[in-house]
Amino acid sequence: MKGRIPTPEEAIEILRESGCSPNVIRHCRAVAEIAVKIALKCRERGIPVDLELIRIGALLHDLGRSKTHSVHHPVVGAKIAEELGLPEAIIRIIKRHIGGGLTAEEAAELGWPVENYLPETLEEKIVTYADKLIDGDKVVPIEKTIEEFKRKLGEDHPSIKRIMNLHREIMELCGGSIE
Repeated sequence: MKGRIPTPEEAIEILRESGCSPNVIRHCRAVAEIAVKIALKCRERGIPVDLELIRIGALLHDLGRSKTHSVHHPVVGAKIAEELGLPEAIIRIIKRHIGGGLTAEEAAELGWPVENYLPETLEEKIVTYADKLIDGDKVVPIEKTIEEFKRKLGEDHPSIKRIMNLHREIMELCGGSIE
């Protein structure tokens, strides 16, 4: 599997073998389902997007939860993905899905390797956004997620503005709806 995108079945097996709980796997499946819906909506509107990268990136985005449920799970997951020889595009999705992404400065404050953890490609943005629409394995309105982030991080945390901007960008790409 070194260097190639795994199949959906292989991705689920990676989650299982790494030690992800059935709840995490259900969450990852739900995120993948909504991420694919968003990607298909983009395609309908003529926006080129890598559907398979989105599907597998979404399935593997919480790989790090096999070892920790802390804020550090993206860097832990990226390290596992690197050790498995997964493609760089998958590693970046795993690494950049936290909140609305993190700047290098914010990463440094967390003790992470100092680099940019902001989603940049459309595929990274779609998976990051889809993750914000799933609580457990249930779809929730983005407003609920934003309120939860405000409660946890404070009204003015930069992540909240990034999530709101991501929401606006994805809605624009999808023509205002993902259904």
